[in-house]
Amino acid sequence: MVYYNMGDYSKALSSYERSLEIQQIALPPNHLDLAQSYNNIGAVYFHIGEHSKALSSYQRSLEIRKIALPPNHPDVAQSYNNIGMVYDNMGEYSKALSSLERSLEIFKIALPSNHSLLATSYNNIGMVYDNMGEYPKALSSYERSFEIFKIALPPNHPDLATSYNNIGMVYDNMGEYSKALSSLERSLEIRTIALPPNHPDVAQSYNNTGMVYSHMGEYSKALSSYERSLEIQKIALPPNHPDFARSYNNIASVYDTMAEYSKALSSYERSLEIRIIALPPNHPDVAQSYNNIGMVYYNMGEYPKALSSYERSLEIRTIALPPNHPDVAQSYNNIGMVYDNMGEYPKALSS
Repeated sequence: MVYYNMGDYSKALSSYERSLEIQQIALPPNHLDLAQSYNNIGAVYFHIGEHSKALSSYQRSLEIRKIALPPNHPDVAQSYNNIGMVYDNMGEYSKALSSLERSLEIFKIALPSNHSLLATSYNNIGMVYDNMGEYPKALSSYERSFEIFKIALPPNHPDLATSYNNIGMVYDNMGEYSKALSSLERSLEIRTIALPPNHPDVAQSYNNTGMVYSHMGEYSKALSSYERSLEIQKIALPPNHPDFARSYNNIASVYDTMAEYSKALSSYERSLEIRIIALPPNHPDVAQSYNNIGMVYYNMGEYPKALSSYERSLEIRTIALPPNHPDVAQSYNNIGMVYDNMGEYPKALSS
């Protein structure tokens, strides 16, 4: 657990698996401690992006809990929640919603109406709708979560900051930037009161504020926010933590938009270096980095280099994602654009 909280997932996984081996010898096959070990292993796989392994571990945990516990026990609901979050990250949103809604049903039976776990369920359902682009439904779920948190928690609790953050990001996706900034600024206010000044969640607030400024075309403000986020992460996180990669990626995207391609390329390449160290080789975020590097080369008119990066991105996406995932389509589209600019029209048309 300590290694997990430190972000040292390989050591966490090794310790959790050793614990499971001992429990499998010492305990009955459906003992709840085994369920907890499978759950912990699933959480590690989830964070390193190995979704099929995470799903398998979480499902094994659920199987044991369904045998060992009453059908409406909160731990059963938690297993459905965890499974739903894996499906969300895999882009299988209907399965994600099904699991998360089952989790919510159980929590409604098992817990008081204003329990914080109900708020978490509504929050997670909102995340799926947000990823599906169903922003009014996402906003409704996030606001329901927020209403419960307001009753259940002190006024400056970090979970309230998370609600303001999520509501702000939906408004950003809807193009309502003033509302987005208002929510994100309230989130940052709470986090600066409730958390240490160099906490990763404070960095997240600056990062998300930077995204809104970027979408508004206020690039100097966006860069300032992204760089503040990165400064905090350098203090708070291990040197190759995936959040660093996200910050470098976001900084690069602003430089790319400003047509400062050499700076964009440098930041995107730094993001890729971290992701290659921190993540499995076929993680979707690695594919995103190759895609973004390809985009800079495309904008620079260096089409062979762009093509190479786009093709590497596509290779990873075809391994990591469902065959009809929108990111796979994006890769084919980008490859087609390069071929079009190179005058290879049959290849462009095919892609």
